[in-house]
Amino acid sequence: MTITPVELHHIDLGRSLFGYRRQPVDKLLEEIERSFEQTWRERAEYADRIEQLQSELARHRDLETLLRTTLVSAEKSAHELRDQAKRRADLVIEEAHAEARAVTRAAMAERERLLAEARKVRALLEAALDAVEDASDAQAA
Repeated sequence: MTITPVELHHIDLGRSLFGYRRQPVDKLLEEIERSFEQTWRERAEYADRIEQLQSELARHRDLETLLRTTLVSAEKSAHELRDQAKRRADLVIEEAHAEARAVTRAAMAERERLLAEARKVRALLEAALDAVEDASDAQAA
């Protein structure tokens, strides 16, 4: 049984001829001792619990710091990877455009070569046709 300070204040100990009566005073002292022991144990338990909670809090704070550092590092890595991918994509696009220009130039050169060859063949055919006509005209005459 715990005794509160208010209860202790209102205890009335009977008086005897030479002071207080011994038996009620001894009984009160025993109750106060038990109450004090119980309070002391609870205080020790609370102190242990506070120490445990402070330890857990420190561990959680360390974990939070680690998580923040990891998150910042991950964000930085993501930005770097995105920038690197954009640079790569730009390079691939630039190379594709250069290759497309080269293919277009080669196709234009081939077209011009084929047109020139077609003109030569046409000129040869026209010359051959003229020669055939001239030979036909010469035979007919």
